[in-house]
Amino acid sequence: MIDKKDSYPKFAVVGHPNKGKSSIVSALAHDDTVQIGNTPGTTQVKRGFPLKVDGKIIYELFDTPGFQRARRILAWLQEHKPVSADKRADTIREFIYNFRDDDRFRDEIELLEPIMNGAGIIYVVDASKPYGAEYEIEMEILRWTGQPSMAILNLIGDEDYREDWSRALGQYFRLVRTFNPIKAKFKNHIELLESIAQLKEDWTDSIKDAIEILKKFHNQKIDRTVGIIKDTTIKSLSYVYRHKIKSKSATKEEYKLASNRYRRELIKYEKKLEKDILDIWKHRNVDVIDTAPIINDIGLFSKESESIFGLSQKELILTGASAGAISGAGIDLALGGGTFFLGSLFGGVVGGVGAMVGFDNLYNIKLLGQKIGKRELIVGPMKSHNFPYILLGRALYYASTLANRSHAIRDSLKLDDREFFIERVVDSSMRKKLERVHSIIREQKEPKEELLVEYQEVILESFKKLI
Repeated sequence: MIDKKDSYPKFAVVGHPNKGKSSIVSALAHDDTVQIGNTPGTTQVKRGFPLKVDGKIIYELFDTPGFQRARRILAWLQEHKPVSADKRADTIREFIYNFRDDDRFRDEIELLEPIMNGAGIIYVVDASKPYGAEYEIEMEILRWTGQPSMAILNLIGDEDYREDWSRALGQYFRLVRTFNPIKAKFKNHIELLESIAQLKEDWTDSIKDAIEILKKFHNQKIDRTVGIIKDTTIKSLSYVYRHKIKSKSATKEEYKLASNRYRRELIKYEKKLEKDILDIWKHRNVDVIDTAPIINDIGLFSKESESIFGLSQKELILTGASAGAISGAGIDLALGGGTFFLGSLFGGVVGGVGAMVGFDNLYNIKLLGQKIGKRELIVGPMKSHNFPYILLGRALYYASTLANRSHAIRDSLKLDDREFFIERVVDSSMRKKLERVHSIIREQKEPKEELLVEYQEVILESFKKLI
């Protein structure tokens, strides 16, 4: 394992300006704080970005400025007294010493220093642009450092000149690999690290350790995500809001207040889930734009959200519910052990309550108690068979989007297309396992531990299909 101070591998990501160096650092370091811009010269000084797992650095990447005066530097090196290959690194050190305070070579000094301090070289080119011989000047300077090196072909545009680039780069670098920091998934990250492990024998064990740590950490993130989705779904499905009533009967305003607070709490649960998932996948700076109606006045309880984010009414048959039987009874006013106004939601006996509750009577409202001053207006639990599948579908969509999102992406995450149906990843047998738990919770009972384990396994299987 990597446990000695500063014994972890270090890599300087270098190359021409505006070729995606910072994007590659951000993707490989799992760090969305790396400054990325389309303007050449965004990176002006070197900066180290260590990848930490449980507080331990497993490797460090240096984001560096692009070459600005490579031709003049190579001329200085070549005009210097001729040296054998084993002495060229000393000539690079002499250049750094002589020109450290010369603003003309500030960018080159910044990128060469970490290399001469032991960092391996990751040279980045945009292989969507034609190969140019002018790049050979930069590559020759890097060859003088004597450090282990590889080249990355980054396809920024639509054209593909990788074949030409590979022929040229192969003459200067030990390895040449394609890596798109914007589209890269976890497996691409691991594959690149496996290549890097071949650069230097001294790094092999450290990189292999890093790979194992990353795989373990990745699985931990998956397990934590699935656990949060399971807990939030069950918590939301079983949630009950209680509101004390002092008078003999509840007013229309009290029904509205209790209903709104119940709804707001469910929305709060989902927002907490989304924040936790952002933290798990280390996307703490992503700008999430959610244009879905979850947070508007209708929210989860509208016909629109039922059809877009969950199962359509026709599809409710998949869970054993008919289109006309989404939920249980309506408002149950239970006073002194008796039940009154059964079905009053439909008959309008309690004026205006139907509009407050939501379409098709999604959740129960009860007024319970024996004496004045001790009555409670109880809202919930949610009786809609569709409701947990809406939450699961939304959560899986959100979590898989973030899990698959590269840290090099700087665009806002727009959730304006949440047309995610649970049957994409959940088959009929899996649905039966989920419904065993849902039906128990709707009856306000506690599911057995083995059922909850089975429930989480179904969510885990579904999530893995998406990432």
